[in-house]
Amino acid sequence: MKIPSHAETLVLGGGCFWCTEAVFVQVKGVLDVESGYCNGQTRNPTYEQVCSGLTGHNEVVRLVYDPQVISTRVLLEIFFVIHDPTTLNRQGNDRGTQYRSGIYFTKPAQAEVAKTIMAEIEAENIFESPLVTELLQLDNYAAAEDYHQDFFERNPTQGYCLAVAAPKVWKFKKTFSEWMKSA
Repeated sequence: MKIPSHAETLVLGGGCFWCTEAVFVQVKGVLDVESGYCNGQTRNPTYEQVCSGLTGHNEVVRLVYDPQVISTRVLLEIFFVIHDPTTLNRQGNDRGTQYRSGIYFTKPAQAEVAKTIMAEIEAENIFESPLVTELLQLDNYAAAEDYHQDFFERNPTQGYCLAVAAPKVWKFKKTFSEWMKSA
């Protein structure tokens, strides 16, 4: 697929990248999804290095999307529904700084949209606890190893995928059915 010149990139950390990727590959207007690591100190870290918690990286998905089809706002609305943005350095049983909630923007306008949505969520008391989602400019991104890419698609019956990723995909389909790609 050819990526249009007006496409934008946004990077999201919502816990394990397998789960976040499993949702966003199904979103209309998302042209490419890649699991990776960002905003840490080590250049091109390995999965093992990131899991040590010593690199400062977050497990993330890099979204390339067509803003003429889907807005940054809708992408972030999906993001806030499919993960818990109130638990610091944790999603479910996954614990560590690499599982923190984060929005990593590549354009200042994306940061403004994120600030607006986060303020709305807080003002409306959507969650029982305050948001801990970090909002930072994307820095030091590296793609994850090949075996992490399209993990849910390739391993739908794997235990973690059934227990953690599949419910997030189901929640996306239930809440945002109008944003599902056609089969």
